[in-house]
Amino acid sequence: MSIPRPEYPRPQFVRDSFINLNGEWQFGMDADLDGIPAPQDPAVTLPRTITVPFCPESVLSGIGHTDFIQNVWYRRTFTRPATDGRVLLHFGAVDYLATVYMNGQKAGTHRGGYTPFTLDITGLLRDGENDLAVHAFDDTLDGLQASGKQSVWPQSRGCHYTRTTGIWQTVWMECVPSVYLKRVKTQTDYHSGTVTFESLIEGGDPAGKTLRTTVYADGAAVVSHTQEAARNNAFAVTVPNVRLWDVNDPYLYDVVYELSDEDGNVVDRVTSYVGVRGVEVKNNAMYLNGRAVFQRLVLDQGFYPDGIYTAPTDDALRQDIVLSQELGFNGARLHQKVFEERYLYHADKLGYLVWDEYGNWGVDYGNPLAIHPYLQEWLEVVERDYNHPALIGWCPFNEAEMAGGKPVTYPDLLRTVYLATKAVDATRPAIDVSGYYHVHPTDVYDVHDYDQNPETFRARYADLAIGSEVMDPYHGHSQEYRGGAFFVSEYGGARYSSAEADVAWGYGEAPADEVAFMDRYVGLTEALLQNPKVCALCYTQIYDVEQEQNGLYTYARERKFTDAGYARIRACNTQVAAIEKEK
Repeated sequence: MSIPRPEYPRPQFVRDSFINLNGEWQFGMDADLDGIPAPQDPAVTLPRTITVPFCPESVLSGIGHTDFIQNVWYRRTFTRPATDGRVLLHFGAVDYLATVYMNGQKAGTHRGGYTPFTLDITGLLRDGENDLAVHAFDDTLDGLQASGKQSVWPQSRGCHYTRTTGIWQTVWMECVPSVYLKRVKTQTDYHSGTVTFESLIEGGDPAGKTLRTTVYADGAAVVSHTQEAARNNAFAVTVPNVRLWDVNDPYLYDVVYELSDEDGNVVDRVTSYVGVRGVEVKNNAMYLNGRAVFQRLVLDQGFYPDGIYTAPTDDALRQDIVLSQELGFNGARLHQKVFEERYLYHADKLGYLVWDEYGNWGVDYGNPLAIHPYLQEWLEVVERDYNHPALIGWCPFNEAEMAGGKPVTYPDLLRTVYLATKAVDATRPAIDVSGYYHVHPTDVYDVHDYDQNPETFRARYADLAIGSEVMDPYHGHSQEYRGGAFFVSEYGGARYSSAEADVAWGYGEAPADEVAFMDRYVGLTEALLQNPKVCALCYTQIYDVEQEQNGLYTYARERKFTDAGYARIRACNTQVAAIEKEK
């Protein structure tokens, strides 16, 4: 059997010692486990078989159970890798609370359904065959978990979809020396071509070792830096005749990190890449490399008919970006889900601007027990994705709940998470909360507006000025605009489907035919492109997701419209925006 999703899952930090553990695992869930008192016992055989990394709700997993699941167990064996160093076990994501056992002994835990975690399992391994067991607890109803668009009802409904439980990203191992490079954080200055590196060495005292960093352009070394290694290393290099990363020219420099011992032997080698670019918010616009760039974004929810949260192939991730770019979009708002890191890799390669967003729905912000895991996992997201040049903004909250015109969400919580985000990354803008009600501070003021009438939609933002009241017609409240970059981060969303209205969900009254749909699309979109006070838009959405059938393509990424219809969308999206003419 071929291994599903065989590609290296962490493309910005690559080692050769990659062992993919995807494929067939033993599996059991809830009622299956009755009478099995200790599923972590290597002597126990679980009753089912599942294909990892696909969640048990998905068709590709071989299970396809879409009702609520709270407990899942996984088991497989593997042969101990041949190494004198350490063996690290990596999980791309497990939803939600994961406990890992090696040969019946607890190896570690991780809380959070969206972020990766690593365990050093060296001391628990034995020669020959080893037993790996994983338990995941998942309760989307307890108010403690960020679960995004996963349905809180037994079935999907409206803009809530099939749940994901347990392992849903690649499981893998790698061998490292006893002292190894754990991570490197990069920051670039597009003015000077300077790249700053902050690295962390793990495992022991690196005294006597050296760390060499080499930057390559088209296979040729252009600059290199060597220094004595310490646990924390900070240094900078300047790339000569720097070529910037841009939406029209997503140029990437290759980077090689080499940790050498006292005799000059390379003991740890990691390959990576970097894009030199700068993002700024000024003059009520967002600038890329010193020029105003109107963000023509589309909402992407990261769901797949056969894999749910998990793309069936790596190429499926890439093709979602290509599909969007073919329609003239230059980026996406990654909505209510932390996407696989390889999606960001493809965005880096293709010059596609993305906003990272946490899947905050499902959290009871009034419960103090929810706050620590919320902030912990969100900062893990920021750490994981920090180096990606395609990533141009952070969004830790979407649509804080409202009551009486004020946020139910505790305002101090929104501010705290915003400030924590900016403390970790001051190089990108962050939105305090997308849509409904801003508590401030925020780098970008955004609104969600599903008005389907292009005339009233255009008029709402025609006189936008500091101190004016901005109406959120979808939620029915207004708020004072305090200035800054203005972003209509959700609009459109009209249902276009052959299914009946009670089956196919969307916003507003469905257009009568393709011509009516295109007239509405162009009218709404031009109202934003032609407004000199708007810096970005995000259309809902690139493809249908289950019953929400308001995508520009079907859930299977098949065409809904004629060639002429798609040509109208592209012509509309690619026209020069007012803000690009004036800045």
